[in-house]
Amino acid sequence: MALQATLYRFKVELSDIDRSLYESIDFRIAMHPSESPSFLVTRALAYLLNFQPGLEFSPKGLGDPDVAPLFITDPRGGLKLWIEIGSPSARRLHTASKAAGQVIVYHYKDPKLWLHEMQSSDIFEFEKVQIHSFEASFLLNLTERLERSNEWTLIHQDSSLNLQIKSTSLEGEVLNHQCRD
Repeated sequence: MALQATLYRFKVELSDIDRSLYESIDFRIAMHPSESPSFLVTRALAYLLNFQPGLEFSPKGLGDPDVAPLFITDPRGGLKLWIEIGSPSARRLHTASKAAGQVIVYHYKDPKLWLHEMQSSDIFEFEKVQIHSFEASFLLNLTERLERSNEWTLIHQDSSLNLQIKSTSLEGEVLNHQCRD
C-alpha cells in the first residue's frame, strides 16, 4: 500500500514591505511521504516571498519532471516565472532558464556544493538565475513548529524575515548567492 501525501494548511498575514504587498493568504500544500519538513516550509516561504496573482503550485505535485514546483504563466501560456526548491539538476535548470523569463531557486540546505557543480555546467543564462537559501537555524525552528494547520504572520523587509507563530517570534534571513564566481 502506497503512503499518502499529508495536507498542510497555511493561513498567513503577509507584509512584504519591499514590494508594498499586504495580503491575507490561505493555501494548502501536500507533503509527499519522501519530502522533508524543511523542504515543505521552504516551498511555503518561496510561495509567500513571490506571492502575486497567478502564482501556482505544480498541479501534479513534485513528481512532474516537466513542471516547476511553483510557476506563473503569461496570458499566452508561456512561463513568466519558474521557481525550484532544493537542488535541481543542471539539465532541469537549463530547461527552466530557456523556458521562463525568470528563474529562482530556493535551497533548504547550504547550496555551496550545488553551486560549484552548476558553475561548471552548461546552463542557459545561468547568471540570471536567482539563488536563495535560508539560515539553517531559522528553518529548524520553523519545522519544529510546523502543524497540519498553520497560522503565521510574516514580515519581509530587505532580506530579513520576522515570522510570528502563536506567541513565538522567529527571525531569519533570506540569503542570496551568486551564480558565478
